[in-house]
Amino acid sequence: MPDTRKPFYIGNVKIPGRLVLAPMAGVTDPTFRLLCKEQGVDLIYTEMVSAKGIYYMSRNTEAMLTLSEEERPVALQLFGSDPILMGEIAAKIESRPFDILDLNMGCPVPKVVKNGEGSFLMKKPELAAAIVRGITSSIQKPVTVKMRKGFRMGEEQAVELAQAVEEAGAAAVAVHGRCREEYYSGQADYEIIRKVKEAVKIPVIGNGDVVDGKSAARLLEETGCDAIMVGRAARGNPWIFRQIRDYLDHGIETPKPEKEEVKKMILRHGERICQVKGEYIGIREMRAHFAWYSAGYPHSTKLRQEMNHVDGLEGLKELLQRW
Repeated sequence: MPDTRKPFYIGNVKIPGRLVLAPMAGVTDPTFRLLCKEQGVDLIYTEMVSAKGIYYMSRNTEAMLTLSEEERPVALQLFGSDPILMGEIAAKIESRPFDILDLNMGCPVPKVVKNGEGSFLMKKPELAAAIVRGITSSIQKPVTVKMRKGFRMGEEQAVELAQAVEEAGAAAVAVHGRCREEYYSGQADYEIIRKVKEAVKIPVIGNGDVVDGKSAARLLEETGCDAIMVGRAARGNPWIFRQIRDYLDHGIETPKPEKEEVKKMILRHGERICQVKGEYIGIREMRAHFAWYSAGYPHSTKLRQEMNHVDGLEGLKELLQRW
């Protein structure tokens, strides 16, 4: 089995192991990132942050730039399509406590794509390379790119894009094995990740369909990638990083946590998010997390319905006591 604790470098940043938390809008906020860190993740990505939001000093964007020393190494993910603006914003935020600046070139959301950002850039490798050059010429920290297989079914732009951004100065790429058109349906294509790995000299992080230790092993074996990125399977399951490490390093299939451990994690999550964001916002954001944590348990539908009426920490505690 591969050793998940084998370090590698992204630029001059040492990553202590192979396990990576994917950027997820509305999920990978400071609270969730730290809970995953406790479970053994080696590199953390923030939610994607708009370069325009930083430029216009949006209050919501400022909150998304909040980082702590405990999270490091951490990659701050930026999205935008103007090479000059992206370079200026990168220079403006470089002093913040992130280690790597990642560029989102894979987001499939229509409003992002319509603005010529996210996965739209899969179709524009020259523009993507210009964005990378604009940033690498403005900051000293390593710059990376997260991309998809391609934009439409039957198209594979990932190899071309990876080579273009590598030449422009990118220090690593993360590849999700689906095209934009698929969103998160179907099965991730690991062959495209392998092709990218064979086509570039920089580290390649594989992403897609990793849900446990066995699937993580398959990703490594079939692609030869340098690290494993876990996204949706970590929602409501920060333990997945511990489970993957136990399997890859020791051949142990760690069982799902007992319900009492899940309840304790939900409460800790709720308390932390309310402390950071205030009880009104925090408890409402916890409704989605509660649904992910409780999925698969008996009566989980009724629990989720009750959680939708909880409006404070005391209500969350009472619900967990009844569960």
